[in-house]
Amino acid sequence: MPKKAKELSALEINRLTAPGMVAVGGVAGLYMHINANGAKSWILRAAVGTKRRDMGLGGFPDVTLAGAKERARAARQAIDQGVDPIAERQQAKSALSAKQATAKTFAQCAVEYIERHRDTWANAKHAAQWSSTLETYANPVMGKLLVSDVAQAHVLSVLEPVWKTKTETATRLRGRIEKVLDYATVRKYRSGENPARWKGHLEQLLPAPNKIAKVVHHRALPVDAIGAFMAQLRKQPGTAAKALEFAILCASRSGEVRLATWGEFDLGAKIWTIPAERMKAKVQHRVPLSESAMRILNEHSKQATPDALLFHAASGKPLSDMTLTALTRRMGVNAVPHGFRSTFRDWCAECTNYPRDLAEQALAHKLENKVEAAYLRSDVLEKRRTLMQAWADYCDRATADAKVVQFRGVAA
Repeated sequence: MPKKAKELSALEINRLTAPGMVAVGGVAGLYMHINANGAKSWILRAAVGTKRRDMGLGGFPDVTLAGAKERARAARQAIDQGVDPIAERQQAKSALSAKQATAKTFAQCAVEYIERHRDTWANAKHAAQWSSTLETYANPVMGKLLVSDVAQAHVLSVLEPVWKTKTETATRLRGRIEKVLDYATVRKYRSGENPARWKGHLEQLLPAPNKIAKVVHHRALPVDAIGAFMAQLRKQPGTAAKALEFAILCASRSGEVRLATWGEFDLGAKIWTIPAERMKAKVQHRVPLSESAMRILNEHSKQATPDALLFHAASGKPLSDMTLTALTRRMGVNAVPHGFRSTFRDWCAECTNYPRDLAEQALAHKLENKVEAAYLRSDVLEKRRTLMQAWADYCDRATADAKVVQFRGVAA
């Protein structure tokens, strides 16, 4: 056992100024350490097992002489019981650091998830929708909660107020919460089952979306009105009219046409190849071009460069989706640009004998029959070429009355 030093008083401790270690007395191995700048701290020097250890007990005057002696006695008692107080302190500090590293709130995890997946989404709008729905609906309820504490009750508190009134939004919101919580589980921020999962869980607590949501179809023209509409459309000036006509002839989505560049077109082969990153299904799609579609391309191809947009605004930027929608409104047509894909699909079903799957491939839809999709490796381009030419021919047959008088909503 170390030799006990003379016990110093608090006044004597306060008067110490010379740098070095000064034995305090009162508890064996208790020292006052003074550094070159005059700062004072308490040190307990003790044998722990076979090693001599110096253990810091805090700074002076925050820790008083009495407090230092109390801490020193507690440390010596632990040592006598076979415990290394320094190692125990390090372990506690390490455990605290580990806990703090995983102590993430739901809002923090949502931000992390969005940032890590932003580049995999089709566009910036998708990421903005993720942020908007979570910030609007989820974060007020559980944004500040540790993600490890998010439970079924919190998820239901978010979903129940909007489940029946904004069913589509609520369904997407549930899926996004589930993905954020899955991400948190993989990152070890939380454990246990996901309280936002649907199958076998929330499906027992909330009504099925398709039972309560009113299906709103894209407004579309009936098949027998498309010829008259095309006759009107071709009289409209401006780039938007050409873009909409091209989209209708190719049965393409608005975004696929608005962001198309000349480098995607093989005019000799009459093929438009849309890269996977611009497709909804993330699969490259080839469009066989009809003579009417080629006519639109040939009007501008002499000035084209590979990176140039096929259709663009006066500023040189892509046309907005609202530009095409505004055009249909000005024409007095109760239809939206996406609805013309529905008109094409109805034409295939009502006016032709083309197979259903051929029409679905023309629309770049995934085949519902997974077995058939696995065996059908070809995109049956040439068969679709005949289909798209027949569609263009049908669109060219404008009726004598160029005024569209009847509209109906059909599934997109």
